[in-house]
Amino acid sequence: MARLVIEGLTKRFGRITAVSGLSLEAESGAITVLLGPTGAGKTTTLRCVAGLERPDGGTIRIGEQVVNDLPPKDRDVAFVFQNFSLYPRYTVFENIASPLRIRNISKEEIERRVKEVARFLHIDHLLSRKPIHISGGEMQRVAIARALVRNPRVFLLDEPLTNLDAKIREEMRTELKRLQSETGATFLYATPDQAEALSMGDRIVVIRQGHVVQVGTPQEIYHYPRNVFVADFVGSPGMNFVPALFEGEDRLNVGPGYFTFALPEDAASVCRKSIRSPEVIFGIRPEDITISREEGEGFYPAQVEVVEPLGVIQIVRLRLDGHVLRVRSEEGARFEAGERVFFGFKKEKVRIFDRMTEERIF
Repeated sequence: MARLVIEGLTKRFGRITAVSGLSLEAESGAITVLLGPTGAGKTTTLRCVAGLERPDGGTIRIGEQVVNDLPPKDRDVAFVFQNFSLYPRYTVFENIASPLRIRNISKEEIERRVKEVARFLHIDHLLSRKPIHISGGEMQRVAIARALVRNPRVFLLDEPLTNLDAKIREEMRTELKRLQSETGATFLYATPDQAEALSMGDRIVVIRQGHVVQVGTPQEIYHYPRNVFVADFVGSPGMNFVPALFEGEDRLNVGPGYFTFALPEDAASVCRKSIRSPEVIFGIRPEDITISREEGEGFYPAQVEVVEPLGVIQIVRLRLDGHVLRVRSEEGARFEAGERVFFGFKKEKVRIFDRMTEERIF
């Protein structure tokens, strides 16, 4: 397996710039996730790495080799697409074997490798069937097997689970993690699904409109988002935001005028040194808010707007003046729409953003 390095990648389609100066590193033997909304440039980036699109600028290096001018067949990468892309007239065995036959590998070696990878992905009982006779999850396993059998330097996976139902998608996430762990493969994995990115990635590269927004571990991306976009995009639900004013040495006036509290000293110190304007944005994750029917110190009044039961948890939407707070609460505490309640939050989990730039201050 090999390290993949992209430096300053730019790709235009007419007047549209799909990718602009994008740089990233996919470490050897790790899963690097490209996370972004539709149209962010994820697929274009993968297609440039595979050689299916020619970049207008930048360098793509696999291992120690610059591959910009190499044809796709010489790059030694495998591409797994969102759509399964299987040959309908071939059996599962023939689909998996097809990239090996192009390389003139012996019949005995092809049979050995196909059966080995089929056992690894638990599809060895399907080898004689055709795609029309297997499920969507099984078809995606066949597509992955066809990539794996080549033993490429880099795997490129473009939203491979998007077309699967929720249960199979969860199973396939586990399978892909196991596959990568046991083979030590280098994965560059594109997805618009933040839950998929958080659960699978060793590192996440958040991109938006062809630009890299933030790079970090799942924990860094989730707990220390670089800006409002990342904080809102990552998390289910995303972070809550309310306009606020930084006042005095450590006070945050949220609303403004709805409630005021003292920031922890580390947050207050950063704000005193870094803010350019007292106008900021108060941010808090839904799971860091507590709801109570009893008023108490550090709790503020609100009205329940909507309750969304989700099994063992529920999402409670609270209305406070013109703003909404989404709270991730245990299902055991039942609340009703229209009910007056009180909410508190973990002060150490508060995030402060610049209201003009939307960049995180703390």
